[in-house]
Amino acid sequence: MRALGRHVLAEIYGCKFEYLNDIKKVEEIMVNAALEAGAEIREVCFHKFSPQGVSGVVVISESHLAIHTWPELGYAAVDVFTCGEKVNPWDACRYLTERFQAKEVRANEIERGVLEPSQATAVNM
Repeated sequence: MRALGRHVLAEIYGCKFEYLNDIKKVEEIMVNAALEAGAEIREVCFHKFSPQGVSGVVVISESHLAIHTWPELGYAAVDVFTCGEKVNPWDACRYLTERFQAKEVRANEIERGVLEPSQATAVNM
């Protein structure tokens, strides 16, 4: 069975403090990453922390891109979740790592929604 969506989780290291701490720069790069991947943007929300750091999300018709930055560590946690066949989450991840000038990236993909309804089980948490 095909997956409903693809979810790429990326650990991005070695980025410049100035890039990861600039809310406008982070937002611009995230929005352009979504567009680069062929996504349709619906909403954008970013927040600047004090003394440093940015978190934000780009809601796309195909799901979302999210980021949390630790500028003092040169690190960003990114997830790109896309549904359907039109948008490739790896295109967005490549764009992000290039624009943040990352020195190292560790990423993996999780297929979402692969169980047939009869195979799904409820879990009480």
